Amino acid sequence: MPPAYAFIAPVLLLVASNVFMTFAWYGHLKVEHRALWVIVLVSWGIAFFEYWLAVPANRIGRAVYEPAELKAMQEVITLAVFAVFSVTYLGERFTLNHGVGFALIALGAWFVFKGPL
Repeated sequence: MPPAYAFIAPVLLLVASNVFMTFAWYGHLKVEHRALWVIVLVSWGIAFFEYWLAVPANRIGRAVYEPAELKAMQEVITLAVFAVFSVTYLGERFTLNHGVGFALIALGAWFVFKGPL
């Protein structure tokens, strides 16, 4: 029987890793006065920490989740983190279209976790 933390640790680590990755990929959109090569280097530096969280999340999670479940979980977490980031940091509106699209992706993840039909 896997330890209890193997169920929740991957979720928490993936949330944290996605915060880093979202800033690495999209945080620079508010920084228009820097050269692209500087933005890329800074983004790589931020992504370094994302990997230190994502790799252990998947290694620990493999004890209790299938790889497809980990990937589905990752995508749903990515969208949730991005939605919050987009509204709070970038000042974007979250529209019904975004909600429906994200919900359909979450439904896809549900099917992955559901198992064979």
